[in-house]
Amino acid sequence: MVTAISKSKLLFGRDLRNNPTSWEIKLWKHLRDKNLGYRFKRQVFIGGYIVDFCCAAKKLIIELNGGYHRQDMRKIDDQQRLSFLKKEGYSVLSFWNSEIDKDINNVLEKILNALR
Repeated sequence: MVTAISKSKLLFGRDLRNNPTSWEIKLWKHLRDKNLGYRFKRQVFIGGYIVDFCCAAKKLIIELNGGYHRQDMRKIDDQQRLSFLKKEGYSVLSFWNSEIDKDINNVLEKILNALR
């Protein structure tokens, strides 16, 4: 499905790529340059949504969530987004920022399992 992306969304996506969170930086060190055997991109547009990391070859999306995602309205938006992405054939792995801090190796193992 091809969706036109507004200039403001393109600029927002660029801003996200240029100003990653510390958790995105930490995970990106492991995902970049095919370190896990597959190519990942950051802040990818899919439909009208921007996903944190995407491996197109495996249709795998990785999302990092902070406290913002615990808000009730955000939970509803996240569920709609997840439903759309699954309809498009993507698998989505979500991790809390605290998981990246506490046990990055466990996170990487889950990602590797999803890639297999």
